[in-house]
Amino acid sequence: MTDPQPQSAPVAFWAPRRLRLIRADPPRVPPEHQRAADRIWGEMARANPTGLFDGPAVACTSLDWDDPHHVVLSWAPVTYRHYALRRVPGASALSSLFVAVLQPADDGRLLVGRMSSWTAAPGRWQLPGGSAEPPADHERLDEAALRRHAARELAEETGVDTAPHELRLWAVTRGRRGSTGVYFRAPARPASVLAERFMAAVAAETALGREPEFAETALGREPEFAETALVRSPADLGTLPGSHADYLEIVLRRYAHRPDDSPERA
Repeated sequence: MTDPQPQSAPVAFWAPRRLRLIRADPPRVPPEHQRAADRIWGEMARANPTGLFDGPAVACTSLDWDDPHHVVLSWAPVTYRHYALRRVPGASALSSLFVAVLQPADDGRLLVGRMSSWTAAPGRWQLPGGSAEPPADHERLDEAALRRHAARELAEETGVDTAPHELRLWAVTRGRRGSTGVYFRAPARPASVLAERFMAAVAAETALGREPEFAETALGREPEFAETALVRSPADLGTLPGSHADYLEIVLRRYAHRPDDSPERA
């Protein structure tokens, strides 16, 4: 599940060399705010029962720097219901935390996908990725765990299998609502291979009797993207029908400036 973001939101951008994560306790929510959030969540879930579920999630409580090149993210375990607080007057919600993958084609363009109709952000174009997940008991949430999660999201959404150690930390962003993104860059692949892998993933789901726009079931995975495209610059976003994630413009601008290296830190 991916947290919806307004297309026009300004985005802060950093390019750290290392990421450190520290667990924190979620803040106490006043009972009246929680009751209002529960009511709003119920309305949202009834309107989109397939795309919204109150599963475990990771919220970002703060973003700091160890030094000019090392970012420290504090995080707390929540459920998706927590973000309904954003719609409660006077209440505050923590920043959601997500991972995303820059998957280049061999011609320098980046792979983006359009979210299916059943998702929390139907029709929106974004990079492969998704909300971070809390670690299992006795495991740590660290950069390596986020890298593994990013590799899994890339495979599930696009059919492109990449080993986690091949993903390189590329950037961190924060949008207007505070949603914090951690970006990894994957090795370049031929554009034809990217198209073939996505079509193979869709065909596999169809063969199992699940149309691509249906949600994931307990019996297997299912791509969240209805279609994919390759883009090179912010100008290319204007050729895509519908909205796009708030971070895409600045990510494409930075990537176009230095496609073969880490972007300069803002």
